[in-house]
Amino acid sequence: MKSKTVQTEKSNLHPRNPHRFRYDFEKLIKALPELASFVITNTHNEEQTIDFSNSDAVIALNKALLVSEYRIENWNIPSNYLCPPIPGRADYIHYLADLLAESNMGTIPIGEQIVGLDIGIGANCIYPILGNCGYGWSFVGVDIDETALKNCKKIIGQNPKLSEAISLQLQTTPRYIFKNIILPEDKFSFTICNPPFHSSETAASKANSRKVNQLKSDEKQLNFGGKEAELWCAGGEIGFITQMIYESVKYPFQCFWFTTLVSKKDNLKTIYRTLNKVGAVTIKTIEMAQGQKRSRFVAWTFLSALQQKEWDFSNE
Repeated sequence: MKSKTVQTEKSNLHPRNPHRFRYDFEKLIKALPELASFVITNTHNEEQTIDFSNSDAVIALNKALLVSEYRIENWNIPSNYLCPPIPGRADYIHYLADLLAESNMGTIPIGEQIVGLDIGIGANCIYPILGNCGYGWSFVGVDIDETALKNCKKIIGQNPKLSEAISLQLQTTPRYIFKNIILPEDKFSFTICNPPFHSSETAASKANSRKVNQLKSDEKQLNFGGKEAELWCAGGEIGFITQMIYESVKYPFQCFWFTTLVSKKDNLKTIYRTLNKVGAVTIKTIEMAQGQKRSRFVAWTFLSALQQKEWDFSNE
């Protein structure tokens, strides 16, 4: 008699996250047969897995997840671009949906009229894909990298359901984040961002060496890839977020929630101080976790309590 696979739930992922259970590789291989060549058996617990230090294996896993869970076909990224860990990215989207629900009488606002601004969409287009597939939201995706945007355009073109939901915009002045992007007529429910983590290429390389050692791999590259603008910038994470905060002040009524991931917990104190300095009315920190890895995003708004209550999610 064939044994039944028992799905073990991963700890700490959002209750609506479809990736909260261990990967069902039988199902994933049916969705993407090419994944089979990367699946191995963990010698410690006899469970199927992949070598997460192998970037090709990680990309294949992402392709399979996108086909299986989101009906996204023909997703791919150029060589050396960031390949996002989908479970963690999905958590950001679901917790963000909960945040919007708090200002919508407890109901998550869904549909194309809910528009998000993705700062640094990268070549993978992952946040707009997850937000649209999960809640029907629309997105404007921004990047300073023309090659990244070209690849997003290709992904959108190969998945017709995304064509009306995601638009792309090139930030032609890299030192700016919202300037030249948010126009007077624009109105966004939220911004979303995975900011550059490191302050230099050297810092990124050192971090990668530590990661490779932890994975006990001889492969000398970031297993999730990443180009310059995706991994580092002058001032690192705190420098990028500080710039974002100061620019957000100029658009206080055109966006409900400005949000960004904060990887380094030690940066929170400085971020709170800056947000208070510029007069943010409400500041929230939403904690997330995937296994032993902990992360969070910070959200702030300049809308008063009354303005938050009166924000019309049905007509953006």
